[in-house]
Amino acid sequence: MDEPATLLADIRAGIAAAAKRARRAPEDVTLVAISKTHPAARIAPLIEAGQRVFGENRVQEAQDKWPALRERHSDIALHLVGQLQSNKADDAVALFDCIHSLDRASLVAALARAMDKAGRQVPCFVQVNIGAEDQKGGCAIGDLPALLAEARAAAIPLAGLMCVPPAGTEAAPYFALLAKLAGDNGIAGLSMGMSDDFETAVTLGATHVRVGSALFGTRG
Repeated sequence: MDEPATLLADIRAGIAAAAKRARRAPEDVTLVAISKTHPAARIAPLIEAGQRVFGENRVQEAQDKWPALRERHSDIALHLVGQLQSNKADDAVALFDCIHSLDRASLVAALARAMDKAGRQVPCFVQVNIGAEDQKGGCAIGDLPALLAEARAAAIPLAGLMCVPPAGTEAAPYFALLAKLAGDNGIAGLSMGMSDDFETAVTLGATHVRVGSALFGTRG
């Protein structure tokens, strides 16, 4: 397997090339390195190579891994990219710098309470079930305006919209749809694109790409 610094440079080069094709600035795209299931020993080399934004799926796993890593690198930003249970809202607000999976009114309420209690505002992406898949989290497209209104009324800072297109399909139409939904609702941020399709996502307006296997290889 290539060295972490080489893999990171390759991903950054891919982002830059895609941004150039879309006449965008590469620095307008944030690379979120998805470190879920990977131990600190595999994460540390990417930190040493200069990566500073990481994503985790589970609150408990992040609580176990990241405090020690952040003691040595206080400038790391940690994003929650997995589903969040309302009863974990306090823990999520305490630990994460951004949440990508706000998808229902009950979670809006739980996060608003947690942020008020902690005195800490954590930007949130609203996850959209872009392929209308029963097994997948995310707000239904038709319910999006109402959920955004609830989040705004609760003073939750909205970072943008997030999606995971259906597996095994061409992602571009789903990315384009998410971009349209964001534009229609006055939102700039787009969390979309993973290891196999992040360059496509960048050309279609992604502001955050979530890359795991291309940086870490097989999950360990």
